[in-house]
Amino acid sequence: MERPVEETKNKIINKIINRQAKVVVIGLGYVGLPLAVENAKAGFNVTGIDKSEERVNLLKAGKNYISDVSEVDLKQLVSEGKIYVTSDYDSLKQADVIIICLPTPLTATRDPDISQIIDVIEKIAVSIRRGQLVTLESTTYPGTTQEIVLPKLLTKGLKVGEDFFLAFSPERVDPGNKRFKTKNISKVVGGVTPTCLEVAQIFYTQTIKQIVPVSSPAAAEMTKIFENVYRAVNIALVNELMFICDRMGLDVWEIVEAAGTKPFGFQIFHPGPGVGGHCIPVDPFYLTWKAKEFDFYSNLIETAVQINIKASYFVAQKVWEYLNRINKKSICDSRILVLGAAYKKDIEDCRESPAVKIMSILADYGAEVIYHDPFIPTVELTSKRSLKSVDLTEEELARADCVVIATDHSCFDYEWIADHASILVDTRNTTKGLKRKSNKIFRI
Repeated sequence: MERPVEETKNKIINKIINRQAKVVVIGLGYVGLPLAVENAKAGFNVTGIDKSEERVNLLKAGKNYISDVSEVDLKQLVSEGKIYVTSDYDSLKQADVIIICLPTPLTATRDPDISQIIDVIEKIAVSIRRGQLVTLESTTYPGTTQEIVLPKLLTKGLKVGEDFFLAFSPERVDPGNKRFKTKNISKVVGGVTPTCLEVAQIFYTQTIKQIVPVSSPAAAEMTKIFENVYRAVNIALVNELMFICDRMGLDVWEIVEAAGTKPFGFQIFHPGPGVGGHCIPVDPFYLTWKAKEFDFYSNLIETAVQINIKASYFVAQKVWEYLNRINKKSICDSRILVLGAAYKKDIEDCRESPAVKIMSILADYGAEVIYHDPFIPTVELTSKRSLKSVDLTEEELARADCVVIATDHSCFDYEWIADHASILVDTRNTTKGLKRKSNKIFRI
């Protein structure tokens, strides 16, 4: 006869394997919606919860707002009842697997803001029952799962690893990546107990090709943070090289490309106007904030953050310089057209976008800032000031005193843009190879 612990574990495992487990995904953004779709395609009945009524209504109609999700697949899964979408949390009571995919931004003082996670965990704690698996996918500082999430789930007297199962499995989404998507990106998983890890592994194996188990949730949390800090530090290095090359009159793009021909010991990172998105600008702060708890201060990471922030100001300063030197104009009241608002090419996401940061800096300098981005209809420069994307026309290009390529969308015709701009500042090396006309194209 099975012991109660084994019976609870085997029951949820059997439900998962037989596709009888009811899956709830909380947060239907870039992480949650693709995950909900993959689970539904694998045969699970999925309930998606999102606080945005606009998102809920779109999804109920089978309409997609995430480029990495097939609208055909989504519409079919919704119409077949494999995905049900709601803004309330009643479905938590019937859930066998609960996956949390909520944003973890920074406060105004650059401290971690996990308030959305805490709010949802408190809702889960009210209805938690024996046999449930709870996994957190939101990027956060090492220790969150065991120090913050676990105590709140223990309030009803259930035991972790025996009555319910808790794990952390960080998202590794790369919006717009055509090669790597949810299903074929390896998945790191750390369970609070070995049994928690076993159950979580079995669940993720149903939809993800490769699972990478680690010793604890904290190890999984640190893995995610390290991946993005690694990128932030290396981007900062090449951005600092950009500053140095500018002083020395050297082409940083030529140097990076030449260095990239070395067949060993070198990985290419490109300079740019700063870093954006939901991870790279945020994760270093999560790590340095947590490290202070252990009397540790990371000079390297904090310096990298400062350099990447400085890159946006560097671009704005170069616009100022070129306007003054080439057009003999002050930046104050100059009309500046910024091309791109998304934080990277061909996506609909402008979170922490350096393009938006540059617009804000230029506006503070007194410039009249306009922008065009086919993916981003509006941006907020401040809580009281927003801009709407303008049409990209010959007339709009000609009217601008300076055009700034801030995001290198594939749909832009860069040669046509160069033909009609009086001054073109290129932060993404999109004009490489274009014939220079009157020295009006500046790559930085």
